[in-house]
This record gives sequence, C-alpha cells and structure tokens, in this order.
Amino acid sequence: MLSKPTEYALRALVYIAMANYSGNRPGFKEIAKETDSPEPYMAKILQQLTRAGLVNSLKGRGGGFFFENPDEPLSLHEVILVMEGKQFFNKCGFGFKSCDAANPCPLHNEYIVVRESFYTLVKKETIQSLAQKVMNKEAVLSRLTL
Repeated sequence: MLSKPTEYALRALVYIAMANYSGNRPGFKEIAKETDSPEPYMAKILQQLTRAGLVNSLKGRGGGFFFENPDEPLSLHEVILVMEGKQFFNKCGFGFKSCDAANPCPLHNEYIVVRESFYTLVKKETIQSLAQKVMNKEAVLSRLTL
C-alpha cells in the first residue's frame, strides 16, 4: 500500500526517535545503514521530511537528525500525508482515478473496509510508539537486526 519512499521515511523517523532517546543525532549515512535503505534515496527523503518540519537537522560536529520535541507524538498519518499526499487515503484499490459507491470498481466494497482500517491504524500509531516497540524488542527495524 505504501510507496518505497514512505516506507523508508517511516523507518528513518523510527530510527531517529530511537537514537534521540539515547542522546544521539544520527546522520543520513547511519540512518540509511541501520534501516537497510539506499543512502542517496535516504538523503532526499530526509531532506523532504526536514522541509516539512517533521524532523530537524544540524550540520557539522554534533549535528544530525533530531526531533525538536521528542515526546510530542508524530502520527504515521502525518508522515504519510507529507510523503503521499491527502489523496492517498481515498485511492481506489483497483487503481482507477475515481471510484465510489455510485461507480464502484470490482474491489470497491471490500477495499473500502481495508482502507478504513488502515486509516484508523495510522491515526493511532505514532513514530514514538513504533520506536518503543523496537526498543522493547517486540519488533525489528530492519532485516539487519534479525
């Protein structure tokens, strides 16, 4: 459902949250390595996230990526809006430009249930809640940590 850039953005933000909890500000190379993401791609994604104000960065010694208010919840919904746009939550499961109850695609009735469940999930879950799951060893952030 999510594009690769959005998947990488979510991984990066979770890693940054974890690093910040430990008092560190990771750079883009470290983030890319630890989240099993391509470096050049990660640099562009982090630039987009920084421009959107979801994360901050400092250059130079002691620099890196960080959350201004690390305890302020950042929902997955907010990240997806930045990466995918608001139309993402209204997409047709069959790929049509428009699909509704009056003109449903073959998947419409079943897909709308999935889409609504996903919407509820991403409104509830936060970058911080996912970071906590990884730190509690209830989940992994990349296949490198398996």
